[in-house]
Amino acid sequence: MNDLRVRNLARTLVRYSVSARPKELIALDGSTLAEPLVLAVYEELLRAGAYPVLRLAPADAAEVFFRCGRPHHFDRLTPFQRAVARMVHGAIGIAAAPNTRALSAVDPRLQARVARTAQPLRELMMRKKWCITLFPTQAYAQEAEMSLRDFEAFVYGATLSDHDRPERLWAEQERRQARLIRRLARARTVRIVGPDTDLTLGVRGRRFINSAGRHNMPCGEIFTGPAEDSAEGHIRYDFPVCDAGREIDGIRLVFRRGRVVEASAEKNEKYLLTMLDLDPGARRLGELGIGTNYRIRKFIKNILFDEKIGGTVHLALGRSYPETGGVNRSALHWDMIKDLRRGGALYVDGELFQKDGRFVGR
Repeated sequence: MNDLRVRNLARTLVRYSVSARPKELIALDGSTLAEPLVLAVYEELLRAGAYPVLRLAPADAAEVFFRCGRPHHFDRLTPFQRAVARMVHGAIGIAAAPNTRALSAVDPRLQARVARTAQPLRELMMRKKWCITLFPTQAYAQEAEMSLRDFEAFVYGATLSDHDRPERLWAEQERRQARLIRRLARARTVRIVGPDTDLTLGVRGRRFINSAGRHNMPCGEIFTGPAEDSAEGHIRYDFPVCDAGREIDGIRLVFRRGRVVEASAEKNEKYLLTMLDLDPGARRLGELGIGTNYRIRKFIKNILFDEKIGGTVHLALGRSYPETGGVNRSALHWDMIKDLRRGGALYVDGELFQKDGRFVGR
């Protein structure tokens, strides 16, 4: 609570990200490891006049759930879960893991089953005010190959919490991204080119969304939902997908008429194929995102940060965001990152839009 960066982040989450109003019900979810930030957010919500709905869970709760749960725990939502999702006006979620590999032994089919069960709640909450962030822990620092002190500096730098008024800087970021979106307003195709990559997507009639800290913190991206049958070509991703304690590395996908027809991975290929067969929408793209946060330069094995790296693009298999015009439905939403900073390019309707990770032209 004495770290001004924690207070700055809490204020940003409450005053900027979810814009908490008097008498609103705002769910506040976090683990016990995140207590300093949870308390700071709790205080800010009270100062804003909102009613915090505090849900503090033990750090190992997810592991216990998968180990001890019975079939009805995995397949049914409780009336309480549904009621909370209906009643709250918004939510702030704070991740703080003591062990990023705690779920690595869980059967992926069981994880997929739980994801399908929770999908109605996710869809309901997506229509409300929400934001997710991360509190630095030793486990995250170890994954990022940093000391905890250095990782804290990384996190608070990426969230702009090392400035006195970070919400003003996020508003400036939003304006910069708006200028990029204006250039994409009438785009028909986006082509991604790089090492072992040449993939073309249709975006005609789709809307690019300006994501600057309202739902993710840190943020810094513009994204859309490509036409579901448009993806043609191949792509090799430069970083692993880190999901539920597993790393799926060396992923290469081939698309025909919008659908993954070939998939391989150098590590955990079986898990990749299991998730691709989760449901009919899992083999189609739900998102094209362009990272714009140039304060994030290092891959840390955490998608909240990694997909925002300035000079990268990410493509998500599975669920679309309806506000983009995307209609793909799936319990899956898996972001995969292509680094364009060394020899990559983006073309919009055949014209160069980005080269080596930097925007060109207007």
